[in-house]
Amino acid sequence: MKAPDMINTRTKSGLLAAMLAACAYFPLHAAAGVFDDDEARKAILDLRAKVAAITADLNTRLDTKSDKSSTLDLVAQNEQTLQQIAQLRDQIEVLANDLATAQKRQKDYYTDLDARLRKLEPHQVTIDGKAAQVDPAEQKSYDAALLLFKAGDYKNAAAALTEFVRNYPESGYAANAQYWLGNAYYAQRDCKGAIAAQQVVLKAYPDSPKAADAMLNIASCQTELKDKGAKKTLQELIKNYPDSSAAATAKERLTTK
Repeated sequence: MKAPDMINTRTKSGLLAAMLAACAYFPLHAAAGVFDDDEARKAILDLRAKVAAITADLNTRLDTKSDKSSTLDLVAQNEQTLQQIAQLRDQIEVLANDLATAQKRQKDYYTDLDARLRKLEPHQVTIDGKAAQVDPAEQKSYDAALLLFKAGDYKNAAAALTEFVRNYPESGYAANAQYWLGNAYYAQRDCKGAIAAQQVVLKAYPDSPKAADAMLNIASCQTELKDKGAKKTLQELIKNYPDSSAAATAKERLTTK
C-alpha cells in the first residue's frame, strides 16, 4: 500500500473515531438529568475506551496491510536479486571456461617451447660404448653424411664427412666420421686418399675403437698399391690392438703371405 493511501486511511479512521465520539456525546448530554456525575464520567470513559479500541484495531489492520505490501516488495526484490545472481553465475562459468582454455593454451605453449629448446640443447649419446654430449646440429650433420655413405653416394658422403670433421673436430663422432671418410675414399678406389684419412684416425684418435679397423684398411690399400709396408702395418696392428677383431684378421693375412 502506498504512503498516500495509508495517510488517507488513517485520516478516515480518525474521522470515524471523532464521529463515534460525537454520537456518544450527544445522548449522554441529553440524558444528563437522568445520570449523576459519576455514572456520566464512567460512560464517557467506557465510550472513549471503545473508540480507542476501534482506532487501535483499524491501525493494526492498516499496519498489517502495510507489512504485507512490504513483504511483497521484499519478495519481488529477492526474485530480482536471485536473477542477478543467476546471471553472475553464468558469467563466472563463462569466465572460468575461458580461464581454463587460456591456461591449457599456455601450458601447451610452454610444453612446445620446452620441447623445442630441448631439441637445441646438447644431449647424451653412447658412441662405441662411451658417453658423449652431442649438439643437435652436430648429430644432424653426422647422420646426414652417414646416410649418404650407406646410400652408396660416396663422393657426396666424402664431402659431407670432410665438412663434419672440420666443423666438429672435438665431437664424439669425429673419430667415426674420419674413419668413414677413409672408407668413402676407398669405395671410390682412391687408396691414397683412404690411407691419408685413416692415418688421421690413428694419429688424432688412437684410443678409438675404429683405430684397429683403420690400420687394417691402411694395410688393404697398401696391398692394392703393392706397397711393401702392408706387412709392417699388419704386425703393428696385432701389437697395438691384440684383442681386436681386426688383429685376428691381420694374423690370417700374415699367414697367407
